Amino acid sequence: EAGLPTAELCRKHGLSPATFYKLKARYGGMDLSDDRHWNAIGPRDNGDAAEAAEDENANLKRLVADVMLYNAVLKDLLGKP
Repeated sequence: EAGLPTAELCRKHGLSPATFYKLKARYGGMDLSDDRHWNAIGPRDNGDAAEAAEDENANLKRLVADVMLYNAVLKDLLGKP
């Protein structure tokens, strides 16, 4: 739906423009390489691989939770089960 005016896109999906812009501000630039989600992943200076793996797991769980919330919000806004 790229290229549609924002007002038309919102009307088509039953969104208010305010909600659209709020979601766009929060998730519009999300990318898998985004440092906000991946900055703590990687081995630590002390070489503790188990601790680094635990940190990576925690970060991935937070990322999955964020994506699940975003998905739920979009489904709710679009009226999908």
